[in-house]
Amino acid sequence: MIKALVIEDVEEIATNIIRMLELLEVEARSAYSVREAMLYLLEEKPNIVFLDISLPGFDGFEVLTYLRREPKLANVPVCIVTTDSQEETKKRARELGVLGYVLKPPTVNDFERVLADAGLLPEGKV
Repeated sequence: MIKALVIEDVEEIATNIIRMLELLEVEARSAYSVREAMLYLLEEKPNIVFLDISLPGFDGFEVLTYLRREPKLANVPVCIVTTDSQEETKKRARELGVLGYVLKPPTVNDFERVLADAGLLPEGKV
């Protein structure tokens, strides 16, 4: 089964993302803070990370930079899920190697596209 980590500080949004991912047969877990995400990532390696940019105390780019520098996690696909539609932000995300960029509120189709781009959907999906 595909495992995903959703790093999102708003519980309602994280819950909605997890529900959508479950419709796509993805086992998803949420982390509501960077600290919680890091503790999880020290123990587990998800198949994909869905990352909010605006997090309390950190921004998602700091998390993304950490993921890219950590050998165990460097190749884990990351999708940004944000309300920030600025081209400068999208460009910075691309430069840091994100797989996808989804604007809130996301849809199941958004996540299906990202999972397909990552090569993570089971045969016959999409």
